[in-house]
Amino acid sequence: MRFSTKAIHAGQDPDPATGSVTVPVYLTSTYMQLRPGREGKYVYSRTANPTRNALEESLAALEGGKVGLAFSSGLAATTTVLMLLRKGDHVIAGDDIYGGTYRLFDQVLRNYGLQFSYVDPRSPDKVERAVRKNTKLIWIETPTNPLMRVVDIRAISKIATKNHAMLVVDNTFASPYLQNPLKLGADISVHSTTKYLGGHSDLIGGAAIATDTDVGKRLKFLQNAVGAVPGPLDCWLVLRGIKTLAVRMDRHNSNAKQISEFLQKEPKVEHVYYPGLPDHPQRDIVKRQMRGYGGMLSFELKGGFGDCEKLLTKLRVFTLAESLGGVESLIEHPASMTHASIPRQRRMEQGIKDTLIRMSVGIEDVEDLLEDLQTGFKNL
Repeated sequence: MRFSTKAIHAGQDPDPATGSVTVPVYLTSTYMQLRPGREGKYVYSRTANPTRNALEESLAALEGGKVGLAFSSGLAATTTVLMLLRKGDHVIAGDDIYGGTYRLFDQVLRNYGLQFSYVDPRSPDKVERAVRKNTKLIWIETPTNPLMRVVDIRAISKIATKNHAMLVVDNTFASPYLQNPLKLGADISVHSTTKYLGGHSDLIGGAAIATDTDVGKRLKFLQNAVGAVPGPLDCWLVLRGIKTLAVRMDRHNSNAKQISEFLQKEPKVEHVYYPGLPDHPQRDIVKRQMRGYGGMLSFELKGGFGDCEKLLTKLRVFTLAESLGGVESLIEHPASMTHASIPRQRRMEQGIKDTLIRMSVGIEDVEDLLEDLQTGFKNL
């Protein structure tokens, strides 16, 4: 089955009880057992729910994994993956990651005895030099949030394998339609299903897909033991979103490409970060491991924070809001919003300047988006 067909059918056979072509929403917490202690497939919905199982089968199929698991948020998925580790284990993480992930690693999980090093994963040599005897996991995003850097997954996977560490890739920005980390050597692919998989800004969810059955079983145990699972309605909403993922991503991709080209010509823009531009530093890697460029981009504005604030508040089609991956176009200021939890000095060192703006380009008519930006820049 090809991707667009899997997105509609994988894990989503017609309901055997009624013939419903749409997976039912099983709003139940518990299930009848025929005999005491004789557990069937479903016992309690924290452990398993038919709607969630359908989503998990779909996620595994889309990423080419053995085990797919759904969680109540992207950070819940991230936390559960990190619970595969033990006190004293060391993690190498990319130095340009989502602010919420950095906050979780640096301000929460350090308190439980995990060790973290942050390096630029665009350089495999830097990752190799950061490896310690107790390194158990390497965590990368690609493209990164918010600077749209691209990491060579296959090169980092070789380092992980050589050192008996797991490689985890946050694949949220690309979605399974544009990139499949497991096929490039990653052990686990993580998503915030809130974003492109759900696609309509109406749910919070996360996912982790493993390529190894044993790792999947360990994650499944943790999913049940920790309990950060999504409700069946949220699972159903992600399934609904997945059905149109391919057509939406094509439009996100097309719109973002045109907007990135417009921004490159705008005199008030200092620099544009987008994997689809010819001058992107990792252009060759983009071509090797992605099937498109995605709907995310960022740019630096000439001037100061005041100019950013003026632009962000003058737009009418773009909405000033956090999050990404929905059908509507969103725009935000990382330094004061999504990445505010990262200390300012560290943000500046990583290139997240006070003049950096991030866009999640939606699927509206691109002419309306361009006109909105033209009006906004005229008011600066």
